[in-house]
Amino acid sequence: MGTLPIDTNIVSFLFKNDTRALQYAPLLTGNRLSISFVTVGELFEWATVRTWGPARRQQLEQRLTTYLVIPVDIELCRVWGAIRGEQQAKGTSISTNDAWIAATARRHTLPLVTHNPKDFANVQGLDVRSIIIT
Repeated sequence: MGTLPIDTNIVSFLFKNDTRALQYAPLLTGNRLSISFVTVGELFEWATVRTWGPARRQQLEQRLTTYLVIPVDIELCRVWGAIRGEQQAKGTSISTNDAWIAATARRHTLPLVTHNPKDFANVQGLDVRSIIIT
């Protein structure tokens, strides 16, 4: 059993019991699912934007306890800066939050499972896994 970082979209599928979550089961099963600290922030942002009530927020808080939340540290910041700088040097871009998620996986030399592999296609040294064929 390994640690497997998952993108925010995968967490969303699992939380909502979306049928796409079942498609990802072969990639996820048997692993300790982890998320970047920034994914936690994105989920709380969604709860605010969608005006979730206390019960739904409590459900989110409970679900978050099932994941290993990978915190920020100096090395993660170093990797994030490198990823953003590499993208600029290549004339490409990556969103701030996607860069944090990519940096989390790359910093710990772990594959990243996402439903949006194109968001991470230009990140050197990142093992991206998806059911989407790019």
